[in-house]
Amino acid sequence: MSIASFGLMGFQYYWVKNAIRINQERFDQDVYQALASTVDQLEKGETSDVILSQLMRDPILQESLFEKIDPIDFEVRQRPKYRSGPSIVDTLNITQVPEVSNTFRRILESRGIDLSILGELETFFARMTPEVASTIFTPDEMAVLLEEKERQLQFLSQVESLQFNSSPSLIPESEFENEIKISDDALEKIRRANMKIDLINKSWEEIAAGQMAILDRLDTAQVRKLVKNYLLERGILEEFELGILKDDGLLMAVGDVSEPFRLVQYGVQAKLFPNDVFGKENYLYIFFPEKANHVIRQVWLPISSSLIFIGVIIWCFIYAIRVILRQKALSDTKNDFINNMTHEFKTPLATVSLAVEALQDPELSSQERFRDRYLGIIKDENKRLVSQVENVLQAAALDKKDFKLKIEKINLSDLLEDTLSHISLQIEKRNGRISFENDIQGKIIEGDRFHLTHIFNNLLDNANKYSRENPEIEIKAWEENDQVFVSIQDQGIGMSKEAQRKIFDKFYRVPTGNLHDVKGFGLGLSYVKTMLEAHKGNINVQSDSGKGSKFTIQLPKTQ
Repeated sequence: MSIASFGLMGFQYYWVKNAIRINQERFDQDVYQALASTVDQLEKGETSDVILSQLMRDPILQESLFEKIDPIDFEVRQRPKYRSGPSIVDTLNITQVPEVSNTFRRILESRGIDLSILGELETFFARMTPEVASTIFTPDEMAVLLEEKERQLQFLSQVESLQFNSSPSLIPESEFENEIKISDDALEKIRRANMKIDLINKSWEEIAAGQMAILDRLDTAQVRKLVKNYLLERGILEEFELGILKDDGLLMAVGDVSEPFRLVQYGVQAKLFPNDVFGKENYLYIFFPEKANHVIRQVWLPISSSLIFIGVIIWCFIYAIRVILRQKALSDTKNDFINNMTHEFKTPLATVSLAVEALQDPELSSQERFRDRYLGIIKDENKRLVSQVENVLQAAALDKKDFKLKIEKINLSDLLEDTLSHISLQIEKRNGRISFENDIQGKIIEGDRFHLTHIFNNLLDNANKYSRENPEIEIKAWEENDQVFVSIQDQGIGMSKEAQRKIFDKFYRVPTGNLHDVKGFGLGLSYVKTMLEAHKGNINVQSDSGKGSKFTIQLPKTQ
């Protein structure tokens, strides 16, 4: 059973350890995939796949990317330059723009009007309606205003007439200019060439981006957010520490990092922008302080079930061993009981047998004195045998709980006094001493008088039997609240701690070596404990080998 149990535990340990290792590897793989997805997303955000993205967006570029562009043919010819003839500007230069008279200026100044408004005469005269002018100027001044307005209108009419009648003319110059003639097919070739040039420029920009500082290419808040999202997709909820290895070889923490060395030493890493042609050695590190909790949470059910089953097996194994040992001890105890009972029964039977033989002798049987003596011996031994048989039957009844207490009101002090009076003769016969200290105030309790009497008789009889010569026994009685206590202390042989745990077991007797001077079946203390529990009471013992024993009884006043 031991080999099988330890073998099973070893197998379970190996299985659980293997399951934890597999889950750790799966966890590391999920973390690495999350980092790889983050790095890939960062590259896509930086247009690392610019060529593919351009091809996906432009079907014409897909067709023409690998096509050969033929030489572009075009024709260049020279033609003379021409300039235009007189324009309206030239006309304005010839026709003098009218100005207001000094008289009208003085009129405006006398009215407090700012002369700067005359810069736009057309606007001024358009706003100076007759209704407005009549409120500002006198009739004489109105006449001057009308003259100025008439001159302005004549100028505008003249400009309009010149503009309508004049037509533009081209005047040849002595210089020549080149004129390029390109066909529609050549224009299409130029457009496709420009698309390829633009694609090459963008690709080169991507190649050159690898020489930029890593912090100029990344947003750390976005990096942490991407990592967290990809971890959540894989069911990883634990807190993590994140860091980026910069261009100068130092680690920059992204968020809270308690120990940067631990992050680099034990964390999972992934290279940033791995597709850069001329990139730098920048890495993204991640570490999980509570990684073990995540792994255990994944395998807690099989681990807990294994532990439970192993615990049940161990408990059953221990229980089986204890039962075997208990059965062995019980078998030894019963064998001792049978041997002791045989000895106890053999002595009175032998005495009775001798008495009967004596009575069968005609000479002795005729003598009345001898006949009465032997008949008395037979009667006493018969009572002794009956008493022994009753003890055995009483033990069987206690096992079956086949008894019923007869509860009545009892004067505990009187009961103890009566018990002491019976045992004191035996103690005095051995030149011993017994004392009784009674501190019970309320002397009446409820209980079964017969069984309580036997309880105290058993304890006092044991105190006398297991005491050496000149026994000294002390009895104390006191009360606390609704409980009464009675202690019986002797100065006898005492008992070991092992014996104290077994003395209330049926058939158990304290070993006395090769001496068998103490008679009994080992049923007394078992009876005492059973009856006290039936009275809702208790008993405990304090003892040391060679220093005597002290039994303390606790009983409730009411049942």
